[in-house]
Amino acid sequence: MAMSPVTKKRLLNNRNLLVGAVLVAFVALVALLSFVWTPGNPLLTDASVRLQGPSAAHWFGTDRLGRDVFSQVMVGARVTLWVGVVAVGIGAVLGIPAGIVAGVRGGWWSAFIMRGSDVLLAFPGLLLAIVFGAAFGAGTTTAMIALGIGAIPSFARLARAQTVQVMGSEYVQAAQAAGASSGRLAWCHALPNIAPTAVVQCSVTYGLAVLAEAGLSFLGLGTAPPTPSWGRMLQEAQSFLGTHDYLALAPGIAIAVAVLGFNLLGDGLRDALDPARRLRG
Repeated sequence: MAMSPVTKKRLLNNRNLLVGAVLVAFVALVALLSFVWTPGNPLLTDASVRLQGPSAAHWFGTDRLGRDVFSQVMVGARVTLWVGVVAVGIGAVLGIPAGIVAGVRGGWWSAFIMRGSDVLLAFPGLLLAIVFGAAFGAGTTTAMIALGIGAIPSFARLARAQTVQVMGSEYVQAAQAAGASSGRLAWCHALPNIAPTAVVQCSVTYGLAVLAEAGLSFLGLGTAPPTPSWGRMLQEAQSFLGTHDYLALAPGIAIAVAVLGFNLLGDGLRDALDPARRLRG
């Protein structure tokens, strides 16, 4: 369905949305570009050029092994974005339906799902990643699954709260009186109404997943070497703070840009998709 001129104008005037979308698109473009081009081989070590500052040959300098830092940042964007996609996907695919079922069915369904959510809520994604790393071995897959499981409670609670509001509306009560099944209520009424809020939650959770992945890699529980990772680049750079600050500056800025982009995008989407704002527009 085509957007009205008023809606288009509101979107174009939403600075958070525009800035967030630009930053996210930039990070995604860098990740995609790294599949076909990087200024150097991010895995190639060359002791003759180790710890060189930014130059025409190495735009962001080289690390302690002589690897090109800019190339590592580009390739590291792939891992960071992929971890976010999988983590948010697990949290949304499992959490949103569970929350909708809890809100539509109520009773012991709601109690069972919410108590299960409380149990998961007691184990944050980072803690789960540490436990999973000890049990199954640290790595990208372990981090993705742990962060995804850790995100389920937030999606489930949000979906249930929104669904309960929808179920209390007059048109839904009329549908119930007409004999609409729980499945129809969930699919035709609850899901469309909570979708905008769920999209915002996905964006915010993505930013948190990016930050969490960097933290896990910094601790040695994320992406294993030699695959470049922003968090591990920061961990390796801490020994050279004060002498070769550019080693921490490049991945640090990359993490900040990605997290800021997703947070601004979430704020902008919340404003653009807020039904009350749409009615005022």
